[in-house]
This record gives sequence, C-alpha cells and structure tokens, in this order.
Amino acid sequence: MLAGWSLVLWFTGNEYRLFGMYLHELGWWVGLSIVLILPITELLFTKTIRLKNIGHSILGLVYVSLSLGLMMNLYGTETNNSLLHKNSHLYLIYLPVFTIACMWINDTMAYIVGSLIGKTPFSKISPKKTWEGTIGGIILAAILCGYIAWSFDKWFVFGQPLYKWVILGFIAAIAGTFGDLLESKLKRMAGVKDSGSIMPGHGGFLDRFDSLLVAVPFVWLYVELFMK
Repeated sequence: MLAGWSLVLWFTGNEYRLFGMYLHELGWWVGLSIVLILPITELLFTKTIRLKNIGHSILGLVYVSLSLGLMMNLYGTETNNSLLHKNSHLYLIYLPVFTIACMWINDTMAYIVGSLIGKTPFSKISPKKTWEGTIGGIILAAILCGYIAWSFDKWFVFGQPLYKWVILGFIAAIAGTFGDLLESKLKRMAGVKDSGSIMPGHGGFLDRFDSLLVAVPFVWLYVELFMK
C-alpha cells in the first residue's frame, strides 16, 4: 500500500507541496526506501520468499497505483497553446474529465444499444454484454465525446483537431471495455462474486473503476505521443 501511494505521489505536478516539499519528491524518496526495506523485512520475518506473492503485489501496483498516478499526471497536461490557460481550474481537469466521460457514455450507450438490438454474446466472462451493444457504445462514445471535447477546445486553446479527440475517445472507450472484462476475469479467477463488500449489489467498489484503470494508461500514452 505504501509503495502504491508513493507511485501515485511521484506522478503529481509541482503545484502539490507539503511543508515546502514537492509531493513527487516525497513519493520518490518513500518509494526508494520501500524498495530497499521491503526485501529485508521479507528475509527477516518470513521463512520463504514466494515469487507468486511478489508478482501479485507488482500486478496490484501496475493495475491500480500506476493508473491512478497517470491520471494525476493528466491533470493539468499542457498541449500546444494551452499554457495560456494553465491556471484555469477547468483547463486542469480537462483530460481527466474527458476520460471519465468516455467511460460513462460508453457504458450507457452500450447498455441502450444492447437492449435495443443486442443479440450476439460478446464474451463468456460477461454474458450480459453483446457485440452489438459493445461496438455501438464504443462508436457513439468516441464520436460524442470527441465532438464535445473539440467544441470546448476552441475556448481552452488546446489546439487539437477534431480527429485527434475522436481517436482519443475510441482509445478510451475500447480500453475501458477491456478493463471491465479484465476485472470480471480477475473475480472469476479469485472465485468471488464481488470485489468487496463496501458497495453491495454493485459488484464491489473496484467495479466503479475497472474501466478507468485500464483506459487511463492508453489515454496518457496517446496524449504524450500525439497531443503534447
């Protein structure tokens, strides 16, 4: 857990400080300490070191903490002429809100399209999903989110053409769909119905973020390569 928090802190920008110290510096030093201390505590307090347990821990860091850290890094991303608006709160949350909106609209549209014309099952992992609903949700989410983002782009001066926003919408929607399937697969492998008991009837708390956790790294990568 400490390693996960350190990873998230490491991705924060210079606007985050604690007692005059940058949070990303704090994350770096705490994380470095954990890397050194953790193997020592394993050797001292356990008779055997299980590589499987270490692998599960690393998977948790990549799956949850890395995604949340990259979401923090998307906060306030500067692209082209957007430096003019770097102090605007709406500008700072632009890309995180865009990503979350793609998840919500994709889920909503997939449900609507699937309910109306869905016939072909998409996957055994999630039997309620259909190919028609999945494809329809992705297309509608990408076009709708891309167009809305491009419309507001004129005000926030990101300087990105319509097709880049639509592509980003496709990336978020497709990756989010696989994120939902991945979390369902993990629950099946663990032999549990819900990922937790905090939100009964909703599949567990992790179900509220499963799409986002997979979508964020792909959104971040596209922004870094083609939009910054």
